Amino acid sequence: MSGRGRLALCAYAATMMATCAMLPLVSPASWILQAAFLTAIVSAVGALARRVPLARPLTVGAQALVVLLLLTMVFAHHQALGGVLPTPEVFRHLGQLLQQGGEDVSQFAIPAPANESIRLMLIGGVLLIGLAVDALAVTFRSAAPAGLPLLALYSVAAGLSKGSGAWLWFVLAASGYLLLLLAEGRDRLSQWGRVFGGATRSTGRPFEAPGGSATAPARTGRRIGAVALGIALVIPAVLPALDSGLIGGTGAGAGTGSGGGTISAVNPLVSLQNSLNQPEDREVIRYRTNATDVQSLYLRIVALDQFDGTAWKSSERKVTDVPKELPKPPGLSGDIGTAEIKTNVSSAGWYAQNWLPLPYPAMQVGIKGKWRFEPEGRTLVGDRGQTTRGVQYSVTSLLVEPTAQQLAQAPPASAALVKEYTKVPESLPSVVKSTALDVTRGSANDYERAVKLQDWFSSEGGFTYDTQVQSGTGSSAITRFLQEKKGFCVHFSFSMAAMARTLGIPARVAVGFTPGAAQQDGTMSVGLRDAHAWPELYFEGVGWTRFEPTPSRGSVPSYTQASTPGGGTDTPAKPQPSTTAAPSAAPSVTDSCPPQLRRMNECGSAAAAADSGPTDTGTPLSTVVGVSVAVGLLVLLPLLPLLWRLRARRERLASGGRSPADAAARTLNAWREITDSAWDHGVEPDDSQTPRKTAARIVRLGSLEGRAADAVHRSAGAVEQVLYAPQPQPVSGLADDVAQIRAGLRAGAGRRQRLRAVLAPRSAVRVVWAISERWSATTERWSSRRRAGTDRWSGLLRRPSRDQG
Repeated sequence: MSGRGRLALCAYAATMMATCAMLPLVSPASWILQAAFLTAIVSAVGALARRVPLARPLTVGAQALVVLLLLTMVFAHHQALGGVLPTPEVFRHLGQLLQQGGEDVSQFAIPAPANESIRLMLIGGVLLIGLAVDALAVTFRSAAPAGLPLLALYSVAAGLSKGSGAWLWFVLAASGYLLLLLAEGRDRLSQWGRVFGGATRSTGRPFEAPGGSATAPARTGRRIGAVALGIALVIPAVLPALDSGLIGGTGAGAGTGSGGGTISAVNPLVSLQNSLNQPEDREVIRYRTNATDVQSLYLRIVALDQFDGTAWKSSERKVTDVPKELPKPPGLSGDIGTAEIKTNVSSAGWYAQNWLPLPYPAMQVGIKGKWRFEPEGRTLVGDRGQTTRGVQYSVTSLLVEPTAQQLAQAPPASAALVKEYTKVPESLPSVVKSTALDVTRGSANDYERAVKLQDWFSSEGGFTYDTQVQSGTGSSAITRFLQEKKGFCVHFSFSMAAMARTLGIPARVAVGFTPGAAQQDGTMSVGLRDAHAWPELYFEGVGWTRFEPTPSRGSVPSYTQASTPGGGTDTPAKPQPSTTAAPSAAPSVTDSCPPQLRRMNECGSAAAAADSGPTDTGTPLSTVVGVSVAVGLLVLLPLLPLLWRLRARRERLASGGRSPADAAARTLNAWREITDSAWDHGVEPDDSQTPRKTAARIVRLGSLEGRAADAVHRSAGAVEQVLYAPQPQPVSGLADDVAQIRAGLRAGAGRRQRLRAVLAPRSAVRVVWAISERWSATTERWSSRRRAGTDRWSGLLRRPSRDQG
């Protein structure tokens, strides 16, 4: 194969290796097989166009036209003329699919279903990336810039998959790029002529080229690439600052060590609105608890305590190792009634984020893995890539049950706490504070003010719950929300917390999940649509206290109502992982509906579920590896005959030693290459004929003329010298003769025959013959050894005759 052909093959391989990074994004992953096949067609069109040859812009244009035709055939054949030719209706249909795909991507969680619109985005994107890589690396002979589209492909996949198997995808993508650079380097180096790598030993066998090691430049290039790849994998694991880079990491920023470290400010609300708008309510968590009243069992992830006017964020805090028993909740006195709750939790295999969902306040957490404890927010955060994916853990928490009187009589908090948690930015419009004063007019204490704010948002203020409104957490978003009175939990919780701060009440925002839906097996199922945000206000003696201003979401705390029901406990059973389907959303009201669900008016949402474990285990590593291997086989198997011919030609025409035996071996190997090249172009070999007659036959049937015909006869004469002359004379220029003969055979063959000679060479059947011969030899050796062993045992067991005794 020419240097450009080898470069095109490497460009295709690099594209598909980088495409593997997209595998975790969509399920099932069979789309990549279709993408690999279509990309191979685009690459083949480029190779043929360069072989004509066409001008570079025309080559790229031809490939782009083929991309359009392929997408039309696959996704819009009903709208196309003859199922192939694009029409205005085709472009309209493809545009609608792309628009729908954009909406689906923003709504579905990973892995998204492989519907037609998402498949168009994936396959179309891969085709365009493949076209760009092929054009840059092969058509324009500049492989280095071809890494940019490969990087774009990997970066999009790594960003969306949130680090799922990032090291594997990085190794594949980087290896493909290094392979591309190595192929280009070898092609450029070959243009300077043959690289001298020192004398090698001949094998001494006819028709087999002498072996040899890689040349020094190739070895050096491979070593540099391997070192660079190793550094890229190792350095991010060593330096915390790089932990959340493109290669992987989860962005927690947690330090290591036994005593210190910090967690950086993060905003976990980036995808909260998307979670609430998911068309499919996928299960996130399954848990079992001994609490008889689960209304208040919110699963808290993180607290956002810093408001700078643009967004609510969590402050940068010190983290420590997770203690056996967590410290006492801040502000909670012994006069407040509490009940100990035990909960066993199983996280879904696809659900991966840094913060561990916990009931508040948790007092003890039993979990395996690399987790750190942030005392101020009483949260657990994953360290060094640790996520919630598929984890199981147990939590002992407190159900804090203050009375309205206790909250109303709460003493003032410390000055330091009030100063930190009542900060509001100067950019906060004055209408926020004036509205808060109007709503809470006539209140005697902070508790009454908090309850009035909650009731105003949830029922009395005319607000509407709507997840389709524009998201926002800054000062302008709060002002817009107070005017339009439309939003979802983010707007309600952030606005109430900001208004509470303007009144001097310490406030922050918690993010997590509502309790979920009860299942018939006694467990609770928490889905994506249970994602929630709520305000926490601080009362001395009680601590951080939950309020619920969002209408139709969660449950209003009992201490903000007239009566305060107690919460008893039972003994929980540990939930077990399960592979059952996600709970159905169909209503199924039964007499066995638990009392807490009757109070929550959610009996109709409870559905049957066979087991208690997570319902979605994500894309397992075995599937990823299996699909990657399948893609590799799909790419490699059709190319095996081509690759064998390239290897055989390279070995046959390689330079060997300088002895007479080496010269004879080179001559015979070159003759074998000539006869096989003729065979590939339709001239079948006939071993019964002499070299002279074989040459005449190749010239006649292969339509060779001029220099090509002379080269065949010259090579045949050299073979006769080796076979019959007492002292053969060395012949030079055999490799050049072979090149002239192959060029003449190509010129005399039709287009279809030339294509078959490259992609499906007839002489590749020698591989089958060689395997058959080796198998026959092996079986013959085995039979001989078995017969020898039988004869030996028969001699030992034969009874001696009297003459011997």
